[in-house]
Amino acid sequence: MYITTTGEILTRSFADRLRLLMGPQGLVEDEADLERYCVSFDGSFLGRTNLVARPSSTAEVAAVVAACAKARVPMVPQGGNTGLAGGAQPIASGSVIISLERMRALRSIDVANDTITVEAGMTLAEVQSRAAEMDRLFPLSLASEGSCQIGGNLSTNAGGTQVLRYGNTRALTLGLEAVLPDGRVWNGLRGLRKDSAGYDLKHLFIGAEGTLGIITAATLRTVPRPRDVATAFIALSDPESALHLLQRARGLLGDSLSGFELMRRECVKWVLVALPTEKPPFAEPHPWYALIEATAQSEPGGLRGPLEELLAVALEEGLLIDAMLADSESQRRRLWRLREGQAEAQKAGGAGIKHDVSVPVSRVPEFIKRADAALARAIPGIRPFAFGHLGDGNIHFNPMPPEGIATASFVTRREEVNRIVHDIVAELDGSISAEHGVGQLRTAEMTRYKSTIEREMMKTLKRAFDPNNLMNPGKVIV
Repeated sequence: MYITTTGEILTRSFADRLRLLMGPQGLVEDEADLERYCVSFDGSFLGRTNLVARPSSTAEVAAVVAACAKARVPMVPQGGNTGLAGGAQPIASGSVIISLERMRALRSIDVANDTITVEAGMTLAEVQSRAAEMDRLFPLSLASEGSCQIGGNLSTNAGGTQVLRYGNTRALTLGLEAVLPDGRVWNGLRGLRKDSAGYDLKHLFIGAEGTLGIITAATLRTVPRPRDVATAFIALSDPESALHLLQRARGLLGDSLSGFELMRRECVKWVLVALPTEKPPFAEPHPWYALIEATAQSEPGGLRGPLEELLAVALEEGLLIDAMLADSESQRRRLWRLREGQAEAQKAGGAGIKHDVSVPVSRVPEFIKRADAALARAIPGIRPFAFGHLGDGNIHFNPMPPEGIATASFVTRREEVNRIVHDIVAELDGSISAEHGVGQLRTAEMTRYKSTIEREMMKTLKRAFDPNNLMNPGKVIV
């Protein structure tokens, strides 16, 4: 039996009803099979459910949602389950997880309009691959792109490594299809760059983490595939130098600048431990590193000169210690693995207390300096671990426990560490969640860091869309 939020006991007939709506492959009930849906990607969040619905079409999603709404059963939309904030794990008892993993169809490609329309269960890597088939680039790029699904990317407004040039998921989305909490379907799959006829409703669902409805398909913007790519790995003394280098890069590389990633020495050190086949970028370690990439549709090799000029200017101005240019695609990929291996690095170095924050780009060095100092005062010996997208102000600030201190002991101070870091972020007019979402991880902190009027507006929207609070309850805003 299953218990709803109203305490009503549902018989086996409810599961039978869902099975009739989706077919025998549409319902997961076996306890062993349920586990992978209930545990978050990094194991930090564990939910409980007796049913996972796996609809294969928008019509089936709508039917399942309508059935749950009628029975007052809470629903938890789930994509690839790669999130880090617990947004895809149930909180309310008796919840049904609605997994979009069977909805992986390519709806359409419009080469002349530079758009691709896909269902929400398609993985990000598949979207990229289908765009490449029409000689286009879908520029959203994440370390988890092989398993994360585009519906989840939309629901958290994912960022990634190319926001600097192309924007985050919101900027790459032209239209959506979504199932509302009562089971009705809104079809907003329009490939329009301009539409001022009333509210732009798609933006309500992007970043809402499934609390206002379930995204079932999206029309996404693509761009011509770059023919020329130039990549450099740079050693720096401090984040201030990195900021000045970024400003120089913008001036010399212009719109071709697509990525500017910042990493601490410790980040690269632990990548090399976690991935022993990788090689250190330089003979000696340095305090900070930047990974710069420029792309263009021009003939291959055209960007190397401007990038070399940037490095020469930076060296003359004392902004860099050392630098290397990738001479081949394989070397470029090796340099990117030093950046994309941060999850493995964190595990190798000792699980940290993670923060996904953003501040104005100009204030990133100040944030890092202040947060480092404040945590060192509070927890002597704490080991700094910070990396992220300097180009858009998003830093993953994940300090690790002091040497000799067990992770279990360190995480008992999570609230204290969060308060220190997030208070500084707030003072710098930043955000406590840049691209990972709020989920259940940051809901309590929303009360502290969101203004009363912001929270009132969000609650008003939630009540208007989901008056019975059945759609992913307990997430984002409570």
